[in-house]
Amino acid sequence: MALLRVGQLPDSALAAAAEFHAKVLPLLNPPKGGEDLLLVFPPADHTHRAWRLAAVQGLAREHAPIRVNGVASDDEAAIAAALDYIAHAPGVTGQYWPLDAEGAGSA
Repeated sequence: MALLRVGQLPDSALAAAAEFHAKVLPLLNPPKGGEDLLLVFPPADHTHRAWRLAAVQGLAREHAPIRVNGVASDDEAAIAAALDYIAHAPGVTGQYWPLDAEGAGSA
């Protein structure tokens, strides 16, 4: 599975969405090598959820059967856990999850 770190975006949800669509989205068409893709967004407040989910869902529909999912995190352990989960869940696509170090996992 390919992992793409989106990088820092503006604080405003509208400005962040515009920058993502102008600068990042062109790099994803089509995803390189036909690999499933996990987009890693930087953490952001709740105002960014809708545009991020819509972008991930649109990419997943457009590039099926390639799976596209997204997470928001700067916690490397949480990102690795999400990557492992998705790798073992072949039907999961078009999902977006904000992550932290307090999530579910083995105790």
